[in-house]
Amino acid sequence: MIVADLSPEELRGRLGGAGLSLRVGAYLFRIHSPLEPVARGLALMYPDYPLAPEGEFADFPVRVMPGRFLRRWLQPQARFLANGHLPFKPMPTCQALPLLEWGLNWCVSNKVFDRLVIHSAVLERKGLALLLPGSPGAGKSTLCAALAYSGWRLLSDELTLADLGVPRVYPLPRPISLKNRSIGILKEYAPGAVCSEPVHDTSKGSVALMRAPADSVARALEPALPRWVVFPRYVAGASSDLRPLSRGIAFMRLAEQGFNYGLLGRAGFDALSDLVDGCDCHEFRYSRLEEAVALLGALDG
Repeated sequence: MIVADLSPEELRGRLGGAGLSLRVGAYLFRIHSPLEPVARGLALMYPDYPLAPEGEFADFPVRVMPGRFLRRWLQPQARFLANGHLPFKPMPTCQALPLLEWGLNWCVSNKVFDRLVIHSAVLERKGLALLLPGSPGAGKSTLCAALAYSGWRLLSDELTLADLGVPRVYPLPRPISLKNRSIGILKEYAPGAVCSEPVHDTSKGSVALMRAPADSVARALEPALPRWVVFPRYVAGASSDLRPLSRGIAFMRLAEQGFNYGLLGRAGFDALSDLVDGCDCHEFRYSRLEEAVALLGALDG
């Protein structure tokens, strides 16, 4: 059974009752919430995702709940809780869906220790993975979304999960988070993609979600072999420029983006070393999506 098999009433009933047991890649999220933006958002963004039986163990039980006391009625707020922990400040109820998405990222980046978790988009083509690490504003998610709707398989727009034993990366395909100007750019680039309505005045500005392609969701248990590491940087008006980067510098930059790299010790060092050793590494400056997609599509596997 998948989310789309549930009627709106059944979906709301699960969210308000035992929880919606949503399988994403290797992990099971159990989501509780009585908030309407969460129910609508899950129906829109997660229709193709498999559901697990209600009694199955959940890796990450989470809740998106109304504000407490007067905040339930006066300027209503939403709170994200993971095992009773509140990692974020409450947000307006209209921002409950992006709050849930950020919360699910928080769960994986802070609670997964059997794999190296790197802050990087990652996509696959012909069994080979392209990593796109980037700081906020670098255009990582924009480029990732364009590639995901241009023949690449989306593994994740935020989190690369690297094996600790052999050089391979695992999918965690969820909706792609778009911000500010990139929302309109991607709607024009991929008019057939399903997007949520933008939510404004968040801590990241205006945000919207783009649904992960159905094929990426269906293949969420298929790992890929790391082949390229590309550090993108959006520069308005610039021509696309892909330049080689030494593996040593790429290693150091990726280590800085590793959420659990320091905690894993030698295992994390070895996993990252094996990943980088098998990759061609580049810096990438771009402004026009069509040009950028074509250039990355020409990478030699």
